[in-house]
Amino acid sequence: MQLYRQTLDMASGWLEASVLFNIRYYRDVLAMVYATEEINGTPDLLPNISLGFRIFDSCMAENRAVESVLELLSGEAGLVPGYRCPSHPLLAGIIGETMSSLTVPMARIMGVLHYPQDVKLGEPENSWEGPSQTRALESGLAPSGKHGLNPQNDHISHSAMLPSLSDKQQFPSFLRTLPGYTFQNTALARLLMHLNWTWVGMIISNDEVGLQGGQGIQKGIEDNGGCVAFMEKISLRFSKEKVLQIAEMIRRHSVKVILVHSIEVHVKVLLQTLYELNVTSKVLIFTAIFIITPGLLDNKAWKIMNGSLGIAPFTDQMLGFEEFLSDLHPFKYPDDIFINLFMEKAFPCKISETKENHSMATEDLGKMPGSCLGDVALKRIRSVFELNDLSYTYHSYTAVYAIAHALHDLIACKSGQGPFLYRSCANVRDIRSWQILHYLKNVRFKTLTGVEISFDVNGDTPATHDIVNVQISPDEEFRLVKVGKLDSTAHEGEAIIVNTDAILWGDGSSQVPRSVCSDSCPPGYRKAAREGQPVCCFDCVPCPQGEMSNGTDTVKCTRCFENQWSNHRRDKCIQKVIEFLSYEEPLGLALTISASSMFLLSVSVLFVFIRYHNTAIVKANNRGLSYLLLVSLMLCFLCSFMFIGRPSKVNCMLRQTVFSIIFSISVSSVLAKTIIVVLAFKATNPGSHARTWLGSKTPFCTVIFCSLIQMIICFIWLLKSPPFPELNMKSYIDKIIIECNEGDAIFFYCMLGYMGLLATVSFIVAFLSRNLPGSFNEAKLITFSMLVFVSVWISFIPAYLSTRGKYMVAVEVFAIFCSSAGLLGCIFIPKCYIILFKPQENTKQYLIGKMQFGNKVKEGL
Repeated sequence: MQLYRQTLDMASGWLEASVLFNIRYYRDVLAMVYATEEINGTPDLLPNISLGFRIFDSCMAENRAVESVLELLSGEAGLVPGYRCPSHPLLAGIIGETMSSLTVPMARIMGVLHYPQDVKLGEPENSWEGPSQTRALESGLAPSGKHGLNPQNDHISHSAMLPSLSDKQQFPSFLRTLPGYTFQNTALARLLMHLNWTWVGMIISNDEVGLQGGQGIQKGIEDNGGCVAFMEKISLRFSKEKVLQIAEMIRRHSVKVILVHSIEVHVKVLLQTLYELNVTSKVLIFTAIFIITPGLLDNKAWKIMNGSLGIAPFTDQMLGFEEFLSDLHPFKYPDDIFINLFMEKAFPCKISETKENHSMATEDLGKMPGSCLGDVALKRIRSVFELNDLSYTYHSYTAVYAIAHALHDLIACKSGQGPFLYRSCANVRDIRSWQILHYLKNVRFKTLTGVEISFDVNGDTPATHDIVNVQISPDEEFRLVKVGKLDSTAHEGEAIIVNTDAILWGDGSSQVPRSVCSDSCPPGYRKAAREGQPVCCFDCVPCPQGEMSNGTDTVKCTRCFENQWSNHRRDKCIQKVIEFLSYEEPLGLALTISASSMFLLSVSVLFVFIRYHNTAIVKANNRGLSYLLLVSLMLCFLCSFMFIGRPSKVNCMLRQTVFSIIFSISVSSVLAKTIIVVLAFKATNPGSHARTWLGSKTPFCTVIFCSLIQMIICFIWLLKSPPFPELNMKSYIDKIIIECNEGDAIFFYCMLGYMGLLATVSFIVAFLSRNLPGSFNEAKLITFSMLVFVSVWISFIPAYLSTRGKYMVAVEVFAIFCSSAGLLGCIFIPKCYIILFKPQENTKQYLIGKMQFGNKVKEGL
């Protein structure tokens, strides 16, 4: 454990060492001592065997750490790698180092020589020889008395978290009770996303641990949708100007959350500088390698850390450890060279006064003024040792127990049931370190509080961390509150548990601060990346029609199904409205009423013509054609009902074909009436052969012939490509149009074209004969009616093609209605007016007189 910032043989001597002495690291050493004494006092674990230990201080220097390892491996014969002095207790393992950077060279040496870094076997001994972070355990078994190589030994660390130490090819004999930070990196990124922190900065130590860990954390953050705004390196060797530059950058940057992946010694100056710049609005997140304890930092640093979060290794109770600490005094552990420094630093006392009265009883010493013993020390023991956080201390404690249980399993092996060659067991009189390593890798035991300890194939324990919150009250009372847990063994969804209500942030509020580059996109929007900026910096773009997003920060809008569309907020898909020209809606109802009215009017006109069928005006222009035309117009008005309502298969097949045939009959009847007018005029000329065509066969043959062509077109249409109902989902995003697909459009336009041809021919013939002297200007009435008919259908085509859905159907119904009404109104309404209101003009004499007047006009011309 790191007890000094420098060695004790400096000129400043014990005074300077006392100032640099750190109780936090000393507590971890005491946990190992306490575990050793507890094991030695337990009859069920290693009976008749005692464990001993030696402690070395690396002083945070790789050369000191390597020197300590070589000294432990060589014994009393000097620093000779691979050589073991027979008079020295056999080394079985080493516990340490605290820092990963110092653990790596130690683990490489142990791996090359195949030593498990954990335990030492030999005669019982408790030794505090020199300050060291590297510790070795030894048992009361006699050595073999042989010189030579010790082929394998184990190395357990209670705090080294570098992921590469799990590589058994590089470090075959390395194990650790504290898990590596591979899981921590992933879980930490998920924790940031859980708190909606997508825009963070990083401070990492300028070493292998910082670089490897920083890259792993950054990858985890980016894989979870977050961004690292910056990653700055920090080191205790940086100049003040460099540290000030980093602090100023943090102060000016928009990020609110700073993740710190470094040991505390590198970050201390940066925290002090942030305090001097009054940077109190940032939230600091410390990874597990940063030891959060008041004894390591000053008040300036702690004021900056107030409200911060930290990841601390899982900690459980060590029963009796607090009583063990309260019972510490120099006379109980005379070989402990650190206890005097601890007593002088922890309590206002003088060790010299206590040592001068060493012959006095302990209870008398406690009453002496300035004594380092007594009730005052017992009352302050929790605050002195900072027992609110025993994370690394607990793992040092469990490391000793892991070694003890491995030794216990080795000794308890029964002959013929062993794990070695020929199912043999280890020789308890000549235990090899590689044998202990085998048992240590497979050890599985429970602590006194019921926590199970084991190692996986990489020598790691299951990754479990506590999430802690630094809370400093106005009276500067320090509290480290557990607010959550990271557990790699938990079920999916339970690996990260955070009680945000228990977190007290730096500003004193319980509201989680925001740290984002761009505000979240609400439902109905998607994220659009800004060019040249990280993915966390984006704009919110509304989803287009037909697409939706029902979550925040959606990257891509989801297209709705064909029968659905997005609502106006674009946050969900709703069923499309099914549309067709129905009788219930106003447009359909209006057309229905109009068609019904015109149908009744047609019936009335037919009734009038039948009622007055013997009158001159009815007979004047072939009453049979008039009846046929009126019936066809009645059917035309009834055809309108085939276009209104929900389209069906039969409906779609019949409505265009029936309508076209009926209309062809109507137009053919008009054409026949026009021809009759022309023939009647021609027949009045002397010697004209037109009289022979003035029979009843000519008009009806004309109607049949002209209508037959349309019937043939419709028959081929129904045979080749009949119309059918379909759901049109493309014309409107928010509607499903139920319409009739006309099949092959060629037939549809042939039908319309032929009907237009008939109307055009009728119009031309009627127009050329408009000045013929006929009864009641029949030719003129036909001309005007066909002009209306042709105008309606010419305007119908572009209107029909430019509309969709029910309005397209309405346009066609309106065209049918208007053209039929035009024929009815222009041809028959004037005649009905005369029949009903001017019966004096409805006589043969009146018609003959008008004819003769017309002939005279013609002769005069």
